Amino acid sequence: MKTYRVLGLMSGTSLDGLDLACCHLKKASDRWEFEIAQTANVEYDPLMQQKLKEAISLSSVDHLDFHNSYGTWLGKQAREFLKKHTLEVDFIASHGHTSHHQPIKGITWQLGSGQHLANESGCMTLADFRTNDVALGGQGAPLVPIGDRLLFSEYDFCLNLGGISNISLEQDGQRIAYDIGLANMILNYITRKVGIAYDEGGKLARNGRLDKEMLGKLDRLEYYGLPIPKSTGYEWFLKEVVPIVDASSGDTSSLLHTAVCHITGQVAREVQRFSGSDARRLFVTGGGALNGYMVEVLRASLGDHIRVEVPVRKLIEFKEALVFALMGVLRMRGEINVYRSVTGASRDSCSGVFFLPS
Repeated sequence: MKTYRVLGLMSGTSLDGLDLACCHLKKASDRWEFEIAQTANVEYDPLMQQKLKEAISLSSVDHLDFHNSYGTWLGKQAREFLKKHTLEVDFIASHGHTSHHQPIKGITWQLGSGQHLANESGCMTLADFRTNDVALGGQGAPLVPIGDRLLFSEYDFCLNLGGISNISLEQDGQRIAYDIGLANMILNYITRKVGIAYDEGGKLARNGRLDKEMLGKLDRLEYYGLPIPKSTGYEWFLKEVVPIVDASSGDTSSLLHTAVCHITGQVAREVQRFSGSDARRLFVTGGGALNGYMVEVLRASLGDHIRVEVPVRKLIEFKEALVFALMGVLRMRGEINVYRSVTGASRDSCSGVFFLPS
């Protein structure tokens, strides 16, 4: 019964920063067990945040150059984290940071060169978890449902409120999951326009008023009517969502209030689509789970038969890093870590690329 010690790295579309989680994982009696032993979040300074935000617009040469330098930066953060806490790990599992995601064109790119990361950290590294699935005709996203099934199977629904909202559930013996749509990406865009990193606890949104015109435009976005499996990303946000927000004359609080109503409304619609009338448990993680007002509105939207459960803060913040650590372990064991039932690929796959330090 081997215990794997893995450092999971995650950077999400909300651009909050880099999550690092040293995780211990083992399989006992056909069930995976985990411990999140040590964590840290490294906030992006304004320059790095801007670079990541604008990476989508870089030339191919500049994009590759940033891919390499960001990989070195990731390796430095990993090395310093392990040294500070006197930790040893079997390997690093890194998601990187998504700059491009257009699976319909067969394109997905996660910044953070695995080789540069491995060289700088001195640790074997697993990275590039999405490309293989896209090459097999899948969406390359979401990937977290493997963790939902293997680590959190007691819940009927697993909802992640990161930059994007996505949901995972069992249906007819298969795991299905997809990106619902907006979450923290729109909220952080609104607050950063006025020099605020984020709306802590949803305090600003709570005091706003509903902009019915803005809400209607958001609810009518074409993406919400697309069939599953489906995924979306920053390109969609820039093209379809930003113009709607920028066209509103509402103040910051009202923009946030309207965005929260939209996010929770879309989530409630999708949960109710699969829940029926039976009592169900909805497990909520990601930065949005720390937004007390958004969770309050979500509970009201879902009704009493859906029990919305928010875990301890460590799991809220580091679940995705934990799952990428698990995906790395499964890759090491040669076991499936991406489900075709989730992504729409031609087959299940064992994804992730090995990089050895030199």
